[in-house]
Amino acid sequence: MALETALLLKAGFVLLMAAQVLASVSGCNRELYKVFINDLCLANFTFNMENLDRGLWCSWKDTMEIYEGLTNCTYQVALRMNCFWPNQIVDRFFMEIHQIYFHDCALTGRLLHDPPISILAPFITVPVLVTLLMTAVVVWRSKRTQGML
Repeated sequence: MALETALLLKAGFVLLMAAQVLASVSGCNRELYKVFINDLCLANFTFNMENLDRGLWCSWKDTMEIYEGLTNCTYQVALRMNCFWPNQIVDRFFMEIHQIYFHDCALTGRLLHDPPISILAPFITVPVLVTLLMTAVVVWRSKRTQGML
């Protein structure tokens, strides 16, 4: 009886180990991957973003390190779970992140604002002066050619 129990335990242990190896060889457990990136990566990202002033959420300079940490976390979890990266789960995950935290940000990642007057002034002044100069030349030339004909 003890021998049969020992053999049964050995067989169970071998089957358990084989299941672990086959699971890692066969690929990614997508549901578990979702759980891990939400529990590990999203929790850390949320904590860091909540500690950052909301006015700075659209500033790439201020959020770059936090965002890179999130990206690296999803990659490391995928690597350890034998999942491809990037994948559809990660794509949906980042779409949700952007809808929550970055929906009001400009597409370029920078806040929109008017350029300084030192840059804006030449772009206004030069076309106005060229227009006035060309008008003066046309009027002057039109008066000059009338007497010659």
